[in-house]
Amino acid sequence: MKTVVLLSRKGGSGKSTIATHLAVCADLDGKAAALLDIDPQGSATKWSKRRQADTPTVYPATPVQVPNLLSKAKKQSADLIIIDTAGYADAQANAALQLADLVLIPCRASVADLDAIDYTIEQARHLSRRSRAAVVLNAAPVRGKIVADVREALEKRVTVAPVVLCQRAAYANAWIDGRAVQEYEPHGKAAAEIEQLYQWILRDKK
Repeated sequence: MKTVVLLSRKGGSGKSTIATHLAVCADLDGKAAALLDIDPQGSATKWSKRRQADTPTVYPATPVQVPNLLSKAKKQSADLIIIDTAGYADAQANAALQLADLVLIPCRASVADLDAIDYTIEQARHLSRRSRAAVVLNAAPVRGKIVADVREALEKRVTVAPVVLCQRAAYANAWIDGRAVQEYEPHGKAAAEIEQLYQWILRDKK
């Protein structure tokens, strides 16, 4: 079983969008997967309620419930657990971080996000010593030099996922009725990007 925690101190980084899409990727891949929503805002849970399909399962939970839920998932031979944390990195995420195999930190290609990300990286490194942290560039402009510049700056501090998720309307359109881009536009560029990120996560080793 692999446990992936989505973490960001900065709101609007795209944690819930990435978390739900990775869960759908796993579901379509025939994996036993679940998403634990410990974000008080409950974005992933609300997405799940709009969804017509019964899977992937989204569990609204409190941070103190995480260890027990992970233990149950392991006994049930789950393949992938994704944990969506609050839109700020604080003590509530500690239980999840300590049990993570991979901490995925979404970051937009902007100076504001670069300024805010150092605390999140340090929190992930300090509390998730059994795992590693990686940044995924999210909602990136399709064209322009800024993505390369932000990647270069980040790679001096932390691992950066080789896949960039670009700013695409398919993500917002799919979310309206609880779908993922793989279901909304299965042959589109957004679907290809999130699938590549999912496959990278599966291959990633501690």
